[in-house]
Amino acid sequence: MYIANGFNHLHLIRESGKYKCKLEMGPLVNRHRPSVDVLFQSAVKFQGSNITAILLTGMGSDGARGMLELFQAGAMTFAQDEKSSVIFGMPKEAIKLNAARMIGNPDELINWLNTTF
Repeated sequence: MYIANGFNHLHLIRESGKYKCKLEMGPLVNRHRPSVDVLFQSAVKFQGSNITAILLTGMGSDGARGMLELFQAGAMTFAQDEKSSVIFGMPKEAIKLNAARMIGNPDELINWLNTTF
């Protein structure tokens, strides 16, 4: 797991045959840096069926469009449900775009991850 610091976008890249994370200043996206959309959109160019994208509680719509692009590329996409979200903005926007293959609470996500991987 990688967490972007509060000043840079996090990109997924492939270098020397290996996946790596890269931090980059870049412009604000959806009024944010880091932006979830930037991360998700950087992953779209890789084989979609090998990507799992998870969008948890948060304010606004950041991540929804990137998750839709991943969904369309064949990625497994998961959005947190309203009941378990502190702020339902980000997952709600992804769900509205039909970008989530699965919708549930974090315990359901953990169970799914443990049985899939």
